[in-house]
Amino acid sequence: MFRKFIRLSFLLSVVLLAFSAASIAASGEDEDKTSFIMHHIKDSHEWHFATLGHTHITLPLPVIVYSGDRGFEFFSSSSFVDSETHHFGVEHEGYYIDENDKLQAVDESRSFIDVSITKNVAMLFLVIGVTLYLMLGASSHYKKHPNRAPKGIASFVEPIVVFVRDEIALPNIGPKYKKFTPYLLSLFFFIWIGNLLGLLPGAANLTGNIAVTVTLAMITFFVTNFNGNREYWKHVVATPGVPLPLLLIIVPVEIIGLFTKPFALTVRLFVAITAGHIVILSFIGLIFVFESYAVGVASTLMVVFINLIELLVATIQAYVFTLFSAMYIGGAVAEHGHDH
Repeated sequence: MFRKFIRLSFLLSVVLLAFSAASIAASGEDEDKTSFIMHHIKDSHEWHFATLGHTHITLPLPVIVYSGDRGFEFFSSSSFVDSETHHFGVEHEGYYIDENDKLQAVDESRSFIDVSITKNVAMLFLVIGVTLYLMLGASSHYKKHPNRAPKGIASFVEPIVVFVRDEIALPNIGPKYKKFTPYLLSLFFFIWIGNLLGLLPGAANLTGNIAVTVTLAMITFFVTNFNGNREYWKHVVATPGVPLPLLLIIVPVEIIGLFTKPFALTVRLFVAITAGHIVILSFIGLIFVFESYAVGVASTLMVVFINLIELLVATIQAYVFTLFSAMYIGGAVAEHGHDH
């Protein structure tokens, strides 16, 4: 298994270096030799894979706009791209995409809502599709062969399901673990698959997008607090055994604590995934900044090593997010004794 991890990491590194090398070499400008880093990290209205010579390998994405007077309007992001510079900025039907990849109206007083399928949204659909394929494939196997040992997809999914159930849900939630195990499994597989696919060359930085991590954290927040029992809320708004004067301090701290938990979940996943991508791409950029064979060899070795670590981080971050979610839920549904 360890050898497979090394081979996969090395393969990802070589492909990533090849794509990055072609893109950077085609730019020609020194100041552009590291611009691909933020281009990979941020969201975009098109999915850019590589630049080979004067050929840009991109996937145009739907630009969907809603306004009160026009209703829904549908465009292709390629309509906003200059054919010579291959950059956004072209005006189309009263709209344009600025240098920050934000859709703007030519008439600044015009009000509209941008509901486009951006690169991260497309990646979101891809992650959901892969997750559903794995889950439905495993479910289909058990329906067809209920009394047989798992094979294929089922043999891959079952150990993970058992691990999340027995090592995360049951110890941290207790007797009510069955109610929340499906949510924890969905959470783990979504984050894990998103993390792994994000390491592929040209992939979108889905789980490194703070909008995605804050959404996942808020779902945990709502699941936790909507299922909180009487004892849970009693400890929040009127902590037992605390003198009345101290409640004026303890209660605000407890209420703030309700929101620091999802904040911690948001920042931990966002920072870990984004930082890993930036480090890998920075080492690749060093090759072209210094234009040295020695730096190239050293950077390639570091990229291979960091990619190996990122494969582990992808799994660890999914585990940590799921674990803390289970701990928060467990604290909300636990039956506390009177002497607690």
